[in-house]
Amino acid sequence: MVTIFPEMFYAFSNYGITGKAIQKKIINLNYLNPRDFSENKYKSIDDRPYGGGPGMLMSVKPLYLSIQHAKSLLKSATVIYLSPQGKKLNQNNIFKLIKKKEIIFVCGRYEGIDERIIDSLIDEEWSIGDYILTGGELAAMVIIDSIARFIPGVVKTKSVEEESFYNDLLDYPNYTRPKTIYNMKVPDILLSGNHNKIRLWRLQKSLEKTLKKRPDLLDGKKLKKAEQIILNIVKKNKK
Repeated sequence: MVTIFPEMFYAFSNYGITGKAIQKKIINLNYLNPRDFSENKYKSIDDRPYGGGPGMLMSVKPLYLSIQHAKSLLKSATVIYLSPQGKKLNQNNIFKLIKKKEIIFVCGRYEGIDERIIDSLIDEEWSIGDYILTGGELAAMVIIDSIARFIPGVVKTKSVEEESFYNDLLDYPNYTRPKTIYNMKVPDILLSGNHNKIRLWRLQKSLEKTLKKRPDLLDGKKLKKAEQIILNIVKKNKK
């Protein structure tokens, strides 16, 4: 992480599933602060943009040197700049990112970074959505958390495979104890002990949820296939 606020990652790296993975050394996070490469006595790392305009940009030299230093430590790393102009993150892209063993995340601040750094040092630009954040740190955490969950030993494989967006489907409805609460009951099928019927019910509900909430995840062919699968499941459950 190339960031002027490494402290922002404290809670992320000490709590939850990702925190445990970091503590167990399954994944490793390290930080470089561009302020440490600033040559002025105030350690400032921002400057006015040429041509005028609102806000400030990150100074070229401290950021350039910090990225170069990171690249010298991680020879095969992909340098990723978190930017609203980047390619939008989705589950399929996570599968591509997980193949990279080393990543340098450049967390911009202010109005952004000098275009010359993007042209010379950045390999890929990624966005977590079409909106603006005050910095790239939160976006980096989102991507790291998404990647980490698919690293062996972080989360049980079965749990990951049954989640939303895996295989382009939303997750099925989930329930826990008690069986009845506030006049609301758990569906009888989940209490039946018939694991085959439960699996079919879950697939049906997963497909129904996707069709209702996120039909954009299913193109024409996938939509027809999903509808046919639902019809087949309904027929099987009636037998």
